[in-house]
Amino acid sequence: MSREDLRRGVTYGIAAYGMWGLIPIYFKALAEVSPFEVLAHRVLWSVVILVPVVLVRGQWPEVRRVVNNRTTLATLMVTTVLIGVNWYLFIWAVAHDRVLEASLGYFINPLVNVMLGMVVLGERLRRPAAVAVVLAGVGVAVEIVMVGALPWIALALAFSFGLYGLLRKTASVGAVVGLTVETSLLAPLAIGYLVWARRTGALYLGSGHPATDVLLVMAGVVTATPLLCFTSAARLLPLTALGFLQYLSPSGQFLLAVLAYGEVLTTGRIITFVCIWVALAIFTADQVRRSRRWRPAASG
Repeated sequence: MSREDLRRGVTYGIAAYGMWGLIPIYFKALAEVSPFEVLAHRVLWSVVILVPVVLVRGQWPEVRRVVNNRTTLATLMVTTVLIGVNWYLFIWAVAHDRVLEASLGYFINPLVNVMLGMVVLGERLRRPAAVAVVLAGVGVAVEIVMVGALPWIALALAFSFGLYGLLRKTASVGAVVGLTVETSLLAPLAIGYLVWARRTGALYLGSGHPATDVLLVMAGVVTATPLLCFTSAARLLPLTALGFLQYLSPSGQFLLAVLAYGEVLTTGRIITFVCIWVALAIFTADQVRRSRRWRPAASG
């Protein structure tokens, strides 16, 4: 890999995870809109953006291949449900001042991926990864004991996205094409909800708030732009580098929750986050050591 490719990959990666880290700002601006309507707009306008992108990139044959393959299509139907649930929970969490807990979910997600790999795929759990998973469990236990509540939003986000990633790996479909198919599958439900909301007078779009209307229509751009940056970064960077950059997203959400939105960081929650961060440090260090060990020697 050339230095220029590495630089471009890092730039795309920072852009992608940076935008995902700042995305609560967008959904916070839509807090007065029903989360179901925000989700419907996100789905519908994503289709409007992604279909032309797929056509321009010459990936429409891949879309047809996915649709004509029953196994792949069945897998994407399940991932469609998972990503729909994940998106809705995140939108709901931001609207209800639970950004801190949402960020916890995405910090936990890499460790959930390890657990799912062990349970579902029978992968061997290395000792550092096992220690990291145990520490994450301790962090969740602290949350339950000291905060007095199960961090259900964090766990639901982590496991829904973890299962989503696991199934998407088995489908062997590119990120852009996969999301295009998934949002297209969700589109009829989104349209149905918006039609129902219009008939019952519950639709926010067009109700006399032009700035909010623009934000709702921009949902497709907000969804597609970081995804396109991510796919570019994934082509140019090794997985280890992407593994480091992925923590930008929950870090940005964490900082927004505490510094911008004034969410309370209790002692119990501080201990929870510290447990998770130490676990991630152990896990990431192990990943780096493994990548160096298996890196092929340069030819002379």
